[in-house]
Amino acid sequence: MTVEIICVGTELLLGNIVNTNAAFLAERCAYLGLTCYYQSVVGDNGARLSDTIKTALSRADLILLSGGLGPTEDDLTKETVASVMGLSLVEDPASKEHILQFFKTRNREIADNNWKQAMIPAGSRALLNANGTAPGIIIEKDGKTLILLPGPPGELRPMFLEQVEPYLLEKRQAAIYSQMVKMCGIGESDAETQILDLTSSENPTVATYAKTGEVHIRVTAFAENEDAAAKLVKPMVNKLKSRFGSKIYTTDPDVTLEQSIVELLAGNHMSVTCAESCTGGMIAARLVNVPGASAVLNEAFVTYSNKAKRTYLDVKKSTLKKYGAVSEQTAMEMARGGCISTKADACIAVTGIAGPDGGTDEKPVGLVYIGCSVAGKTSVRECRFTGNRQKIRESACAEALNMLRTGILEYLSQTKFT
Repeated sequence: MTVEIICVGTELLLGNIVNTNAAFLAERCAYLGLTCYYQSVVGDNGARLSDTIKTALSRADLILLSGGLGPTEDDLTKETVASVMGLSLVEDPASKEHILQFFKTRNREIADNNWKQAMIPAGSRALLNANGTAPGIIIEKDGKTLILLPGPPGELRPMFLEQVEPYLLEKRQAAIYSQMVKMCGIGESDAETQILDLTSSENPTVATYAKTGEVHIRVTAFAENEDAAAKLVKPMVNKLKSRFGSKIYTTDPDVTLEQSIVELLAGNHMSVTCAESCTGGMIAARLVNVPGASAVLNEAFVTYSNKAKRTYLDVKKSTLKKYGAVSEQTAMEMARGGCISTKADACIAVTGIAGPDGGTDEKPVGLVYIGCSVAGKTSVRECRFTGNRQKIRESACAEALNMLRTGILEYLSQTKFT
């Protein structure tokens, strides 16, 4: 089944709002095994929207539209779709009652234009909006399906996941099973090169997704039931495990890199501390986001100044004078000092130049040194990141977490044989 996504709203064209709905819908369509060749963004203009819908109908089986279902005059999606499909608008009693209760429970007056949202194309199906007033709408006509969704992501996402996905799965008359293989310490291009022979598979399908410092590979299969689909996925996941080994930190779609590290530390009764300069506490913040992090992270330092590095991490004054704050030697002493001062089993340390100023020919913006000390063994990695200040800091944070995980695994592998 081919699908086309149309996002409606002049504010999207002007860049006032980031179009996160398109990314969400595209990802969910890929998960459902729907083929998407085109996406469009069109402003609040009836004629242009009509042309866009007609074009989509000429080349897709399913059209997903988001936005333009509000109560104001420039909300034209429903009216335009009805016109294109040759349908009149009729009042939906359930939607009208929902709007009434929505305002009543909030003790707010209902403006007359809100009742516009209770009107839906004749013969269509209204989808309850538990987070707003505009109902979603499903239209089936002449072998085509159009699904209209509200624009606010907080309304669109739960409606799609809870009502649209079950509808689409039932329409497919097939079960779907998907597993995510998450890796760190490898770039997307390198990962894709190693699985080129697998990406041509049609069932299961294999697709890569890049995140800062990580690569995710989704394996999805379709079959007559979920167990049969899972059996198709398993051999493919095993091939990925064989090729990427320890670079894979989880096959659970809900587990993050930081969660895998916290669980690794907790499972081996180990503790960690963070000693951060240019990342300013980002590493510690990601670890603290994990429930139960207090069992492994007792203390963390943001040592932005040289004085703080000397005071809390025992970095030698002579080291800072001779090599500078951004250096392999300083990163090493930060990592060692973090372990010693907190009596932690491991410490991850970061010092670098995030920019936009402060760089030199010898030490340019983006130069970052990451030190990792685990059970007395310390290593340092020199990294060269690109991008703006935020991107450099995020990249350093992701690389540091990967280095910490690798250091812990190496230590654990050695202790098994001693």
